[in-house]
Amino acid sequence: MKNPLLKFAFVAAFFVSCFFNNPLQAQGKKPVKDYYLIKVYHCNANEQVNSVLDYLEKAYLPAAHKMGFKPIGVFTRFDNDTATDKRVYVFVPSQNVASLLLLDDAIVKDANVQANGKNYLQATYNHPPYQRIETIVLTAFKDHPFFALPKLTGPLTERIYELRSYEGSNETFYHQKVKMFNEGGEINIFKRLNFNAVFYAEVLSGCHMPDLMYMTTFNNIADRDAHWKLFGNDPEWKKLSGMPEYDHTVSTANIYLLHPAAFSDF
Repeated sequence: MKNPLLKFAFVAAFFVSCFFNNPLQAQGKKPVKDYYLIKVYHCNANEQVNSVLDYLEKAYLPAAHKMGFKPIGVFTRFDNDTATDKRVYVFVPSQNVASLLLLDDAIVKDANVQANGKNYLQATYNHPPYQRIETIVLTAFKDHPFFALPKLTGPLTERIYELRSYEGSNETFYHQKVKMFNEGGEINIFKRLNFNAVFYAEVLSGCHMPDLMYMTTFNNIADRDAHWKLFGNDPEWKKLSGMPEYDHTVSTANIYLLHPAAFSDF
């Protein structure tokens, strides 16, 4: 389309249609898989962390729930008190990727959000509630197409949610690592060893690409360490990780240990 106004109108109409009408539901078909939105609030002080958490609890989550987005996970870094880059993570699943892309714009237009999130939304330029927001959009792995609520028994305050990010040096190596999880059977090993995975997904848009991310969960830090020891010694994992076709598939691995916020949905 040469006319920019017509092009804009077409794109806007498409996303509005996707947001308010799920084509799979209209056809009576079951959704194929989940999409995920991960928002990372980067903060430099506990005051900012508390400001973000207050906004999420009193404004963001209630509005998102009202729009049908649930459950939503909210997490802080295990080492937030000592880390220079303190973080708050928000995890939102949906079976409609367009709805995730439009979520933030819809939320800030909510009257209750404007009222309950006033301190956050009207913060002054020289006293911001965070340093920057990082946004990641993901699509679920084919062998784990829908997120799963963790089956944990430990107290919420002690639980560990481990978020991992595996980058590849190029698309070829990256896709081999994705294959290792799916066809290779790495997901099945995690399942057999009761890692309580929430999701496995490919990053569609983010700061670090090509990249995959996944989250496993544990009752506490000792439980987490015991599980990874079992994984490292597992014969099936040793066989899989020793296959030449999976050599050098991860160029950078980032590991984030997280605690669920008191008001998190899981």
